[in-house]
Amino acid sequence: MSRVCELTGKRANNGMAVSHSHVRTKKLQQVNLQYRRLWWAEGNRFVNLRVSTKALRTIQKLGLGRFAKELGVDLRRF
Repeated sequence: MSRVCELTGKRANNGMAVSHSHVRTKKLQQVNLQYRRLWWAEGNRFVNLRVSTKALRTIQKLGLGRFAKELGVDLRRF
């Protein structure tokens, strides 16, 4: 399974690790994903999602239904 946030679509970022001698090597920066069982009030049920920690903070602020609606995600498929 790929490491992608199911709400925001965030995925890994290619970057460079730079040593003290300035030797650059490729590095993959992964998204901090968490499996969460979240309450969806509009659907009156729990939804199991794999979301990034940044998305979790936004869900706490706005609510799951409103955040998913802004992103255009249909929670009925989860």
